[in-house]
Amino acid sequence: MNLTELSSLMQNAGVAGAGGAGFPSYAKLNAAADTIILNCAECEPLLKLHRQVLAKYAKEILETLTVIADAVDAQSIIIAVKPHYKEAVAAVQAVIANYPKARIGLLPEVYPAGDEVVTIYETTGRVVRPGALPITVGVTVFNVETVYNIYRALNESAPVTYKYITITGEVASPVTLKAPLGTTYGELIALAGGATVKDYKLVGGGPMTGRIVSESDVVTKTSSAIIVLPADHFVIRKKTSKIKIDMKRAMAACCQCRMCTDLCSRHLLGHPIEPHLFMRSATSGVTKDLAPFMNTMYCSQCGLCEMYACSQNLSPRTLIGEYKNGLRANGIKPDPNVEMGPVNENRSGRMVPVDRLTARLGLTPYDKPALIADKDVTPASVKVMMGQSIGVPASPSVKVGDTVKVGDVIGTAAEGKLSMPIHASISGTVAEVADKYVVIRA
Repeated sequence: MNLTELSSLMQNAGVAGAGGAGFPSYAKLNAAADTIILNCAECEPLLKLHRQVLAKYAKEILETLTVIADAVDAQSIIIAVKPHYKEAVAAVQAVIANYPKARIGLLPEVYPAGDEVVTIYETTGRVVRPGALPITVGVTVFNVETVYNIYRALNESAPVTYKYITITGEVASPVTLKAPLGTTYGELIALAGGATVKDYKLVGGGPMTGRIVSESDVVTKTSSAIIVLPADHFVIRKKTSKIKIDMKRAMAACCQCRMCTDLCSRHLLGHPIEPHLFMRSATSGVTKDLAPFMNTMYCSQCGLCEMYACSQNLSPRTLIGEYKNGLRANGIKPDPNVEMGPVNENRSGRMVPVDRLTARLGLTPYDKPALIADKDVTPASVKVMMGQSIGVPASPSVKVGDTVKVGDVIGTAAEGKLSMPIHASISGTVAEVADKYVVIRA
């Protein structure tokens, strides 16, 4: 299969990055890539579904990576995985001899090894320039579930209609479920045995980069986890703090110790992001030097600075994110020629072990297997969102009363744009159609 055919197949199947921002995967295919990396770092505390999917479908995933590599004429495939993901490593080792282009690239047991800029450096030694894409160093990165979705599109003509998602934290039976897109989080919590505390809140995604969500929110192509935590838990308090208060606390308490910068994973690779200088400039109101503000564009938003490094419990990541979003809203883009430094010679000694991070966050009691359940999730209805990836959302292509089957197109992609169709995740009758979603009753 050539690059054009594979790209078309992936777009029509609605394959997006199964985590993070959800970049349309077809748009990543590029003949300039000499290396394809499978990112199985999955280093946020409590998240385990990608290593589980790799352990279960190693053959299918390596087969698909080879198809991708052949389509773009890449010479190398790297399975980026951590050594203690023993089942996943063993599953790959059992079949990798059949795929000559592939090798295992072991990652350090640190956070954020899953940041693709860090993953690329650890497995190839190449440094992606600040603000640049991986393809600029000849690399394309896919995560595990994304590649499995490509496999299903190739071999089963199956579009993306469900998502593996872990339900963990304060629930009776932590589990990873295969949930149809549009299933409510509340239904999945019930299938995990329900919450074990009365006063709780939910984090959608990992404890470091996830956000506060509600039980009425629904599964999308980028959903990875629902973490149920007591309402007064440290992680919840950090994610529910108010920007104005965060700024006032920073003005009162930032002592310029520079721990946020010293542990910053992007700074350690030479990127010009220095959270302590940003905190100094932002809290003083002095704008003579614009660099600390402009350099917010190079922050990965991993959260180490505020969730781990800061002894004053301040919020550099949150404040940096506000400035970064403001710059983007005003049309400001990263400077492709910005000056960068060398990789820090002390980098290896400043990495944060995941076990230590988990303990610091108060999450060790919740670090449980949450294995993939064999049974299917069968919701009575689903609310399928039209925008589930970066780019232009799909437009509803059905009307109330229509009968649809799993896999039918219910939202058409915007022609000529970075956009993908949306498919029915269950069979049933269309009950509601809005600009942003379609409701289907089983």
